[in-house]
Order: sequence, then structure tokens, then C-alpha cells
Amino acid sequence: MAMVKTLAENRKARYDYHIEEKYEAGLALLGSEVKSIREGRANLRDSFARIKGGELFLENVHIAPYSHGGVFNHEPLRERKILMHKEEIRRLEGKVNEKGYTIIPLRLFLSDRGKIKVELGLARGKAKADRRRDIMDREARRDMERMMKSSGRAREE
Repeated sequence: MAMVKTLAENRKARYDYHIEEKYEAGLALLGSEVKSIREGRANLRDSFARIKGGELFLENVHIAPYSHGGVFNHEPLRERKILMHKEEIRRLEGKVNEKGYTIIPLRLFLSDRGKIKVELGLARGKAKADRRRDIMDREARRDMERMMKSSGRAREE
């Protein structure tokens, strides 16, 4: 498998949503946006994708103005077109409309061909109890690993 470099990640998405399916898509970006993302100046928090007129758009993604952009810089919060096949967009639209799913960007990454791509997740919101359960499970797993690690040291001595 090719090496993929993650440029920005939406870590809060896995906390707030159950991710059912993942999709990979291209983005229509301006030159100054590409350079800014490569500098690591993109923020996916509170962002989402919306379907308008059979096309998919990424909204609320903050890409800071490029440091050397000057007058040709981009607007940080503009909506950006997601490049996907029509059939995939129609399929996503059906799920979003009928089942109450939402489309969340999980990460921006650099493909092996040097293109900036977005990983989208078809997601369903988590209830507060689900979030608490996830935290408890994570803590229990850490405690188990800690116990296993310490018991392994005791045997070695």
C-alpha cells in the first residue's frame, strides 16, 4: 500500500458520531488553499458536507490564508466542491434523507499521487450515554493494558 500523509484530522468526529461508512474523494481547491493545507493550516472541527443540486460541498472547513499569498489569497471559510461520482452522491443523498445520517469530513490527506483528498464518513450522532460508555471502555482498556504490562515485569525479575 502507498504511503499516505495526513494533513488535517477531525478527531472530535469519532467522539461525536458513529461512523458507519467511509469514502475517499477529491476537492476543488484554489492554489493558495493547497499551499496552506500543505503547511498544515487546515481545521476540520465543526465541518460537514452538504448536497446541493446533485453536487457535494464541504462547509465550515477553515483553511487559513496562505502565508505568502498576498492579494491573491482565498477566503478561509468558503464552501469547497467535493469531487465524487454522481452515483455515489445519489447513494449518499438517499441515506442522508431517509435515515438521518450526516456526512462528516474525517481527515484531509495527501494521496500517493500528490493530490489533496478528503476522507468522508457517513455518520450518525451519538447520544450522551454513548459518549460516556466509550470513555469508560477506553479507560478500562488502558487499565487492562497497564495491568498486563506490570504483571509481565513482575515475572521477568
